[in-house]
Amino acid sequence: MPVEFPPVEDDADLERVVTVLDDAACRKIISTLDEPMTASEIATKTELPLSTTYKKLDRLAEASLVRETVGIHQGRHRKSRYIADFSEIAIGLDDEQDLHLSIERSDSRHTEIWSEMSPNFRKESR
Repeated sequence: MPVEFPPVEDDADLERVVTVLDDAACRKIISTLDEPMTASEIATKTELPLSTTYKKLDRLAEASLVRETVGIHQGRHRKSRYIADFSEIAIGLDDEQDLHLSIERSDSRHTEIWSEMSPNFRKESR
């Protein structure tokens, strides 16, 4: 069964993307997201406080650089996982010499999410 994601509107704007990329904690989070991870896992791996991790994940999501995936069940609780939602970011000049932003997205990283699911989730989804 393939993983379903809602469509993404590519509404990332240059100022928002540059602002989050200028934030060292945001860059640290992006660099750890080579696989889907919960906020707690990200906080542990980056050695950031959990509250800071959630704030930075919100900023990254608002900039369309990180995506929250469908929640998984761990016992009686649902936990979301987060994943980087780009493979390349480019900033360039257009014909009018205005800066423009281009974000290349790759769907290949989303295919591994099911292998990360807990056994309880797989049993409940049958």
